[in-house]
Amino acid sequence: MTPSTVWAPRILSVLRIVLGLVLLQYGLAKLFGWPAVKMFEDLPWLSLYGVAGMFELVGGTLLTLGLFTRQVAFILSGEMAAAYFIDHFPHSLLPIKSEGDLAVSLCFAFLYISFAGGGPWSLDAVMRKES
Repeated sequence: MTPSTVWAPRILSVLRIVLGLVLLQYGLAKLFGWPAVKMFEDLPWLSLYGVAGMFELVGGTLLTLGLFTRQVAFILSGEMAAAYFIDHFPHSLLPIKSEGDLAVSLCFAFLYISFAGGGPWSLDAVMRKES
């Protein structure tokens, strides 16, 4: 076995965990004000941003744990596509000009994870081993 075949699945798990934590911070900021972000102050939970925060809080948590990884990543990929087209695309087609580069990057990273799975360091992998 080459180092890349040994480490690739583990790095997939690391990627999933880091992306889950990145997304989780957005959910926490939108819904609970931590970390404090000026644009998310006093955000109504049933607003578009509030509902997105719910997806990010729950999805980020599940993704970090690696639970229901493929399904969650697919839903989050769709959320990020919606975020781009609703919030960024109207300003410019180019993500660099519309500040949509994070949404586009997360969209495709989550799409990849929805096909690749959560890797060996996930609750999904632990549950598969018990079956």
